[in-house]
Formats: sequence, C-alpha cells, structure tokens
Amino acid sequence: MEELKKLCDIDAIPGERWFPKETSFEDDMPEYWGDWGVSSEVDTLRAVLMRRPGKEIESFNADEYRFSDVPIDINLIRKQHDDVANIYRSHGVKVYYVEEQREDRPNSIFCRDLTFMTPEGAIVTRPGMAARRGEERYVAKALADIGVPIVRTITGDGMFEGANAMWVDRHTCIISTGSRCNKSGFEQVKYELERMGVTEIIHMQQPYSNIHIDGLMNAASNDIVMIHAPQVPYDVVDVLKKKGYKILEAPSRTEVRESFGCNFVALEPGLVVMPEGNPRAQELLEKNGVKVITVDISEIMKGRGALHCITAFLKRG
Repeated sequence: MEELKKLCDIDAIPGERWFPKETSFEDDMPEYWGDWGVSSEVDTLRAVLMRRPGKEIESFNADEYRFSDVPIDINLIRKQHDDVANIYRSHGVKVYYVEEQREDRPNSIFCRDLTFMTPEGAIVTRPGMAARRGEERYVAKALADIGVPIVRTITGDGMFEGANAMWVDRHTCIISTGSRCNKSGFEQVKYELERMGVTEIIHMQQPYSNIHIDGLMNAASNDIVMIHAPQVPYDVVDVLKKKGYKILEAPSRTEVRESFGCNFVALEPGLVVMPEGNPRAQELLEKNGVKVITVDISEIMKGRGALHCITAFLKRG
C-alpha cells in the first residue's frame, strides 16, 4: 500500500471525440456530390449524359465500327442529336455532355453503353468490342468533372456495357450476358448492386443475334413493359408479370430490328420519347395509356443504335 502511494497519478488518455457521421453514401450524395442516382427506368428523368457527335463521325470505316454502309450526313446527325437533347430540356432534364473523346471512336455517341447509373453513383463499363475500348476513359472524366461519384470501373477480364442492365425497381435489376457482358462483368456489377441493397438480380441470356437488353425490352411505366417476344426469355418475362407488369408484345419484328421500336426513353411513367417510324409499336403503347413523343433520328440509327443508346441516365425521380 505504501508503495502505491508513492506512484505518480497519471491522467488516462481521453477517448475519441471525433465521432463518425453514421449515414449511408446514398443519404450523403445530395450534400457532398450532387443530385444523382438511378434505380428505375421510368421515374421522372432529371439528368442525362450524352456525347454530341464530334470529329469521330467525320471519317471512319463503317464496316469496322458496325455502322450502316449508307454515308452519314454529318450536319443532320448533329441536328438530330440536338433535337433529342432539346426534347429532354423541354421536359426539365439537365443535359450534360462528354466534351472530350477519341477521334477514332464514332460509336461513342452511344453513351448508355459506357456507364450504368446506380443509387450511389456510376459504374464505368468495359466495352466488349475492340473498336469501342477506350471510350470509357473519357466518360469517366466527364462524370468526375460534373461531380458524379464512380463506384466501380469494370476491370480484370470483365466485360459489361450499360445497356446490359435494366432496373425493375430499387431492389430488382436485370443483367444480361452475351457478347458484351461476360461472367466476370456480370459478377462485378452484381456485387456492387447487392452491396447497395438490391436483393434480386435477374439473369438474362442475351440472344446470339442481339447485344443489349434495350433492343428487346423496355419499360414505359411502372406497370407496362414492351418486349420483342421471340427473343426475351420466359423466366425474365415471368418475373415481370409476377411483379405486376403488363406485357406488351411489340407487333412488328421489322420495327424492333430496323427502326428500334423498343429503344425508347421514358421521360416519366407513361410518357416516352420514341424513334419516328414505329407506328404499330406507338399505337400499341397509346392504346395502353402511354403518351408518345416521336423524333426523327434516322442518321443516328445508321450506327445501329437509337434513343436509349445515346442517353446515359444520371438522375431519375
């Protein structure tokens, strides 16, 4: 006891006073990053990322880049792209652009393929086609410049393009595999979405004759989806039906394959922008209460893509 009395009384080191802010990344995003995030294909569209056709479409080998052999009218393709952007703006959508891009990448106008937006930020993709590799670098730069958080870049041997995924609801997403998304890419995206609270990942096998979901299936509202019935797997449609979706079968194969009748963009539930020249698909949507705005994108379609392809969603809802 006497020995203890002789010891100096040293104060204990105080505990930590810098306590963490225990919020989720999704909660924090509006304050620290901006108003971004997507977990729907139809909630009110607020912001998009696009690439206005630049020098990359002025001179290239059409066959190498999977474009139509019919020469592109450079002024017209730019005008048509502007027409689409102006429709978006007229409905309150902020349009951001990929300002810088490789001059040997004409497909870079199809921004949907280069990024997939989630509730926490963007997944930067890794295109399957050699003629498109490298485009994603400049999309990543554009996203960073406007403050969109990048939650993952597809790496390793993974391949994934944004049009290989389709939101059903906040907890459900379809991911398709095929020539533009392999198992590694699928697993990388699946991991990120599950980490964000997505509880149901629906695998869709992409047909050999098609590369992306949006060429075969697209939602027009929270309870209506249009499909190209011959090429959408039964199991995928069955899930949508059980979730309360009404399935509209696109009535014309020609419209689906040649004039991109399924490749529309929802501005809000029940209001879509559709490529001009799809009267049968338009009529079917309108008979089911969907309002349709049409726009001429004939020059853009020479790149074998349409409205959904040129539009990367950054904010919905």
